[in-house]
Amino acid sequence: MKSVLLAAAFSLCAAPLCARDQMTLLLDWFVNPDHGPIIIAQENGYFADADLDVDVIAPADPSDPPKLVAAGRADLAISYQPQLHLQIHEGLPLQRVGTLVATPLNCLLTLADGPIDTPADLKGAKVGFSVGGVEEAVLGHMLNTHGLTLDDVELINVNWSLSPSLMSGQVDAVIGAFRNFELNQMAIQGAPGRCFYVEEEGLPPYDELIYVANPNTMDIDMIRRFLAATEKATQYIINHPQTSWQIFSSTAPELQDELNKRAWADTLPRFALRPTAMDAGRYAAFEAFLSDARLIPAINPVSKIAIDVTAQ
Repeated sequence: MKSVLLAAAFSLCAAPLCARDQMTLLLDWFVNPDHGPIIIAQENGYFADADLDVDVIAPADPSDPPKLVAAGRADLAISYQPQLHLQIHEGLPLQRVGTLVATPLNCLLTLADGPIDTPADLKGAKVGFSVGGVEEAVLGHMLNTHGLTLDDVELINVNWSLSPSLMSGQVDAVIGAFRNFELNQMAIQGAPGRCFYVEEEGLPPYDELIYVANPNTMDIDMIRRFLAATEKATQYIINHPQTSWQIFSSTAPELQDELNKRAWADTLPRFALRPTAMDAGRYAAFEAFLSDARLIPAINPVSKIAIDVTAQ
């Protein structure tokens, strides 16, 4: 009788009843060191330990992931806190459910040996950008702290070619450059850059990379398990930075270069050690900033923008 029961139990575990929960995560860009906790969680088996089978997908268009989550075609997407505020006001059903990178990465980037010593020196300069709206508001706020306005500069859409446009002399500065990537890219190419950090120029601090979900369809239990796995991965990365780099870089040949190695080291201290933790004041402050910049028609309550999934 016991053998029959054991056989039945094993047959059940082989059935779909014991299958891991399927989850689709859309990245914000191609795989890079910003996604370290996700890749380590995958490679070290932390998702599997949480009974999750996570399909990690890099988008063809970086603007698509939040839209696809809002449309119910994916469970989670990596996005940016500043963009989330705007997307909610545009009517997309989205909420922040976790944090991946807990500090701004954005900076105003210039050539280290160029004529721009402070943002005040940008009067009459050309400034490149890739994404309108938020980046213009960020730049405008930084300029205002130095007695300038957006009217004092010429804005040029460089279409994601940030550091090349700066190094080629097409522009005198770029806004929207990531300090862990473009700064390293320029140093490697022999044209060192200088970053003016947005949070040091009067901008409210914010979470750069966040996980967003559709509040109407999200599976809170799956999201909790996903975030617990990435938290475990982050702890592993912090405790074993070199080993984790070797694991991460071994997943794709294109990751095994000097730029990604430097970016990995610069990104480690910026990962959210507690991805579920939420600073309500941070979201309220950035919503107010966008309102002051007249980029949103009203101020949403924090509960509409972000949630702590452990409290649900």
